[in-house]
Amino acid sequence: MRIAVIGLGLIGGSLLRALTAAGHEVTGFDADPATRELARAAGCRVLDSTTAAVAGTEVTVLAVPLPVLPRIFEDLAGYDGVLTDVTSVKGPVQDLAEKYGVRRFVGGHPMAGTEASGFAAADPKLFGGCIWVLCLEPHGTGLDDWLTLARLYTALGTRVLPITAVEHDNAVASISHVPHLLAATLATKLLESPLNKALAAGSFRDGSRVAATRPELTAAMCGGNANEVIRELTHVIDDLVRLRERLELSDPVHAQLDYLRRASELRRAWPPVPGAAGRLTADVQALLALGRSGGWVTSVDGHEVATIRPETDRYSS
Repeated sequence: MRIAVIGLGLIGGSLLRALTAAGHEVTGFDADPATRELARAAGCRVLDSTTAAVAGTEVTVLAVPLPVLPRIFEDLAGYDGVLTDVTSVKGPVQDLAEKYGVRRFVGGHPMAGTEASGFAAADPKLFGGCIWVLCLEPHGTGLDDWLTLARLYTALGTRVLPITAVEHDNAVASISHVPHLLAATLATKLLESPLNKALAAGSFRDGSRVAATRPELTAAMCGGNANEVIRELTHVIDDLVRLRERLELSDPVHAQLDYLRRASELRRAWPPVPGAAGRLTADVQALLALGRSGGWVTSVDGHEVATIRPETDRYSS
């Protein structure tokens, strides 16, 4: 396929390299001249404007921060290919696509990445085995366009999960956005004393890892999903208050055990174990039911998709 990738940071750069390695005719663009030169030095075909990069392409992937998207949508007025993105919040992007009259938009979000950033960190193998959300709006997304992207991404080894933008934003507030804020809070404990820095080890490293993410990216994703993040952050604060109250009881060791046992069991049971493979005819409601069950698409053949649902267990609800 002829594909353009706009924005060549960690995600966009990795996708540019992965699609090129898979044999597609891929062009890229980044607003930063140094990034463009770095990508060219890596053997990628990079042009000097968005409009030049997307000319004649069938698919364009926007890998730019949320605040930049309005200008990009303006630049792409009249584009007749499939337009998608990799932004970590989906509702606001869906709204922008409607505002700017994008004709064939499919919201996307690969659940991949590291705390690193920039093209220098790009890895063509970054997406192998990752969940790639492709939003499927019952009265807005073209099914053929959705299948085009699902076919493209599953061929890279991803697991494509279909849900709506609202469902995506509800979920990522819990498992991605709030964890970034918790990591930032933990990282600030290094300010409190030199001893903290010296003693910080595995639990600090793992709990604070994503605090090293570029602050602009974390602020954009949490701010772009503010209502859902506030809701989930309130739940987390309530849980922490209840844990503090248990520590104030006469037997604080026993008082914590039920909560901690359940948390331990849930974490040790993650990630979900793949269940039996299946196939289904591509239908919007059937695909959404698959995604809502935590299942994913592994390949696309015409209007039929191969699927996997996770094994069910007593914690699946």
